Amino acid sequence: MNDNNLMSPEVLGFDPEVLSQRYASERDKRIRNDAEEQFEQLSHDSPFANKYLESDPYCKTSDRSPFKDRCEVIVVGGGWVGMLTAARLNQAGIADIRIIESGSDFGGTWYWNRYPGAQCDIESYSYLPLLEETGYVPKLRFSYASEIYEHAQRIGKHFDLYKSAVFQTWVTEILWLEDECLWLIKTNRGDEMLARHVCLGTGAANRPRLPGIPGIEKFRGHSFHTCRWDYDYTGGGPEGGLIGLADKTVAIIGTGATAVQCIPALGESAKQLYVFQRTPSSVDARNNAETDPEWASNLKPGWQKDRQKKFGEAFLGGPIDPAFADDGWTRLTRNVAELANQTGGKVPNLLQMADFKTMEEIRGIVDDTVRDPEIAEKLKAYYNQFCKRPTFNDFYLDTFNRRNVELVDVSATRGVEKITENGIVASGKEYCVDCIVYASGFEITSSYERRLGIPVFGIGGKSIYDHWQGGMRTMHGLMVSGFPNLFLCGGGFVFQLGANYAHGIDVQAEHVAYTISELNSRGVKSANVTFEAEEHWIADQLETKGGGFVLGGASETCTPGYYNQEGTTKRYRNVRRETYSKGVGAYIKLLREWRKNGELQGLELR
Repeated sequence: MNDNNLMSPEVLGFDPEVLSQRYASERDKRIRNDAEEQFEQLSHDSPFANKYLESDPYCKTSDRSPFKDRCEVIVVGGGWVGMLTAARLNQAGIADIRIIESGSDFGGTWYWNRYPGAQCDIESYSYLPLLEETGYVPKLRFSYASEIYEHAQRIGKHFDLYKSAVFQTWVTEILWLEDECLWLIKTNRGDEMLARHVCLGTGAANRPRLPGIPGIEKFRGHSFHTCRWDYDYTGGGPEGGLIGLADKTVAIIGTGATAVQCIPALGESAKQLYVFQRTPSSVDARNNAETDPEWASNLKPGWQKDRQKKFGEAFLGGPIDPAFADDGWTRLTRNVAELANQTGGKVPNLLQMADFKTMEEIRGIVDDTVRDPEIAEKLKAYYNQFCKRPTFNDFYLDTFNRRNVELVDVSATRGVEKITENGIVASGKEYCVDCIVYASGFEITSSYERRLGIPVFGIGGKSIYDHWQGGMRTMHGLMVSGFPNLFLCGGGFVFQLGANYAHGIDVQAEHVAYTISELNSRGVKSANVTFEAEEHWIADQLETKGGGFVLGGASETCTPGYYNQEGTTKRYRNVRRETYSKGVGAYIKLLREWRKNGELQGLELR
């Protein structure tokens, strides 16, 4: 069979040329030049900050006196990144640790995300960190948010992280004191804390974003962001039963991963639900299940790290363990193998052909579920699977079979036109609503300053954002020249290490714990990355290695989304400086060799 026959629709089951043209046209009609500027920046001086950023609907703010003291390590952020970092520091014998967290408890994103239907998209046994250390096995293959939040509390208790944690507090400035070789950390509560080391563990999804739709401040009805879900208004709880919406007309703006999870509960409860969609998500099957108690009781020591390793290999194209044979994250890997076998490995551009096949299967799920062909067509995702965040849900698509649910496609106008006192205007029509739910996500890949939101000043008072004007500069994605004893835990390119973000975080946390422990044992007061070490890391490990899983892989041919900074050529981040494309296994080996060398290469020590 020649190559032309291999590429025929009859052999492949789809027409690559037709799909390529469709992908391009769907992308082009959604391109906007305002990139991240289309979203309202929720800094603490924003007029929307109190409602959408600083408020906590789950706990009242408590009074306390400001801290004017000193710690060995201050960790900023109490989500997975901060907790894993603190736990690994604890295991390395470093006890003088303080976590600063804006929420009222540990959990980070899983403290704030309590919307109905919220659950992890990576299987729980691989995703939930420190399961072996805490002796816990999740109840479900894909845990819901309440169980995940409980596990965050379990970690906090197990590693005694509560004793010095500071909640309901956000950092307003981090300043390096050169003479003292200490960091000064200021907060909104008047704190002035000193620390030898600072670990920025704010994570990728710490700062919600709001669509900058004209008139958003004029709406007289009720509104909230999904990460500040208002159960006082909706009634019910994370399991659904939103009885407060029985007589309400509700609009939700956004159809990403969060919306896919909460829309079924909204559709089930609201009198009328309008779903405003600019770009459909790819929605694969969830295949959730209760944990087999016999399997759980027979787990051997080291089981979680082994499972994480196997999940990463399966996702990145390696062998597929039977545990992941029906996992949506491995569908592409399975299709690569199937097409290779089907064509004797001779099909040109195998990965792209497998991606076409994968998305055709996912679009087929829409046809099999949604009864109205016109609505089904609008819900189909025409782009490569990892152009946007893949989603998995067994109830979302069926919601559009309800008579009280209307899909409002705003792709032709590249989004909602405006918000009025009474509702939302799209395609020239006003939809009067009682409530607007903003499922607009987080500042995940926007500019560094916008995403982190904390002024950081290093040697000579230089801002870290000035240092990164040409793109993020680090060594190992963790330490920055001119900013001694500062560690970017969970930052940089952790997304490139695989779909399981929590695993990549843990790899970095263990390295940070080693580094700080080693510096302390040698009596080092200041460890600063050399400029040459940054250059070596960028040139030898990043820029010459091509694209990665997310940031580098979501090219300009993709539909707009946060992976490619909304599809614009007006870049706010030089993704080549953040793209480590070899995967988590190679990264682990690289860090292990650096530690084994024992010379702390690339660091100037005082």
